[in-house]
Amino acid sequence: MNDNAILGKQVSMDFSGKNVLIVGGSSGIGNGVAHAFRNRGAQVCVWGTRSSAADYAGEEGSDLSGLSYACVDVADFDAVTNAADPFDRLDVLVLCQGTVIYERGEFEMAGFEKVMTVNLSSMMACATRFHDMLADGGGSLVMLSSNAAYRTTLGNPAYNASKAGVLGLVRSLSQAWIGEGIRVNGVAPGLVDTKLTKVMTEHPERRKWALSMIPSKRLGTPDDIAGAVLYLASPLADYVVGQTITVDGGASL
Repeated sequence: MNDNAILGKQVSMDFSGKNVLIVGGSSGIGNGVAHAFRNRGAQVCVWGTRSSAADYAGEEGSDLSGLSYACVDVADFDAVTNAADPFDRLDVLVLCQGTVIYERGEFEMAGFEKVMTVNLSSMMACATRFHDMLADGGGSLVMLSSNAAYRTTLGNPAYNASKAGVLGLVRSLSQAWIGEGIRVNGVAPGLVDTKLTKVMTEHPERRKWALSMIPSKRLGTPDDIAGAVLYLASPLADYVVGQTITVDGGASL
């Protein structure tokens, strides 16, 4: 492909003919990412934890129209291993799964292990599950962490440790797999208004405090995060390897 053709593809962010799997794409940031790829021509499958797509009907932040769906509990590594291939070829894998436990639940080992399993260990399970498919087509893997990986999170030690761990996993896998044609990168969102952050965004004083810490003076949206994911999965980022882009309105400054 010549330079002009590459440039044209980059500018349009055209993913026509591409197959994309979004783990954790049933709601929130992952759902926004899924539709961003679909709107640009990709065939998109999402993995979620409920039995069927119909179980998300009418729920805020969940729109599975135009997407294929599979129920896979990524905290069950055998389920990840035995899950059916979403496509016969995979071009992009985006890992958006995540959870958090409030009210100091992460200070109990059961809570700590649950969060670590979903937020970090399942990332490795999904990445290795689809390694061969990504290698076959020179695919792209994008993992979502959090800007919390760069600071402390009061009351949530497992969330903090798991998100910091994803940064290291991005670096390690990118170095290990780039020789096979797989580009691994990450995105670290700031505060995005989703069901996972309602404890902050629906509490007036906490919301006011959070906004005071964001130079952009607004909360993030799933579309804000999707833009960075699209970039990393596109030819624009062909020379970007092992990097995590922070998308937080300047909050980490």
